[in-house]
Amino acid sequence: MRSTLFHIPPAIELGGFSIPLFGVGLLLATWAMVGAAAFVWMAARHGLLPAVRSLGVSLAVVAGLILLIPMIDDGQGLPIRGYGVMLLIAAMAGTWLSIVRGRRMGFDADTILSLATEVFLWGLVGARLFYVIEYHDQFFGGGRTVLQSLVAVANITGGGLVVFGSLPTAALAAWRFAHRRHLSLARLADCAAPGMLLGLAIGRVGCFLNGCCFGGPCDLPWAMQFPDGTAPASQYPGPSGASLPLHPTQLYAAIDAAILSLLAVTFTPLARRDGEVFTLVLTLHPISRMLLEMIRVDEPSALGTPFSISQLVSLALLALAAGSWWWLSGQPVREARDRL
Repeated sequence: MRSTLFHIPPAIELGGFSIPLFGVGLLLATWAMVGAAAFVWMAARHGLLPAVRSLGVSLAVVAGLILLIPMIDDGQGLPIRGYGVMLLIAAMAGTWLSIVRGRRMGFDADTILSLATEVFLWGLVGARLFYVIEYHDQFFGGGRTVLQSLVAVANITGGGLVVFGSLPTAALAAWRFAHRRHLSLARLADCAAPGMLLGLAIGRVGCFLNGCCFGGPCDLPWAMQFPDGTAPASQYPGPSGASLPLHPTQLYAAIDAAILSLLAVTFTPLARRDGEVFTLVLTLHPISRMLLEMIRVDEPSALGTPFSISQLVSLALLALAAGSWWWLSGQPVREARDRL
């Protein structure tokens, strides 16, 4: 694993002047220009109000994060975390696959890009809030000021997202987007489902680099030892300071998500109704997650049950999937020519 890939200095020296990169600096100015250009382009194509609704919050959130970056400086500059890099790659890969699928389903690239931006950002909010609520002692109390706690909450590049926590906020963002654009939510969900799984697969590699979401001890040939100072080494210390050999459940989850993504793509031409691809994912992913949780050891049992919080959420999602299949059974079947 490699939690920190490298550091970016907080300022650049140019002609005897020190120009800050973060906070009120070069990055914010660049983002303002790029955001303004994107806003003007969106407004020209779809109108001022749709541009505000689609990009306004997203642009403001990113600008706010840029302003908070100086508070994350660890003394060597801005640390570029493996988790954050993989999260960015995951977003780009998932969006790319959704754009490719969207063209075949009648959605232009602008529509999918706008949808992906809203869903990704609001999904991040939900995933982070879930983690902060579940592990609130890591962020509040212990002599921290309110500002320090807020900065710690905003520092998502260092890890700390719960995938299931993203579902309510991402789903609400997708519903609002579909309602605003007068598009089929079920068809949009089918379009995006494989891309979401592809992003999840890449994101789990980020979990491996970060050393979170780890499994219990094992003696299998592919068992991994995590270095001293990481959470796995603290919980399962070995004689050399590194952790005992552990299940690399992060990589198991990455392989699982990649297989499910391929399965969703393969199933798409066989789907007879809008929403079936997404509902298939909603059925299979909670099952695999429940199985993976059996060998993960980073989450305790919850709510007085023998299950972790993720397993309980998985059970709720399976019930939701059952209801979705029942609802789909009453929907009209698509013509064969309308299937991918």
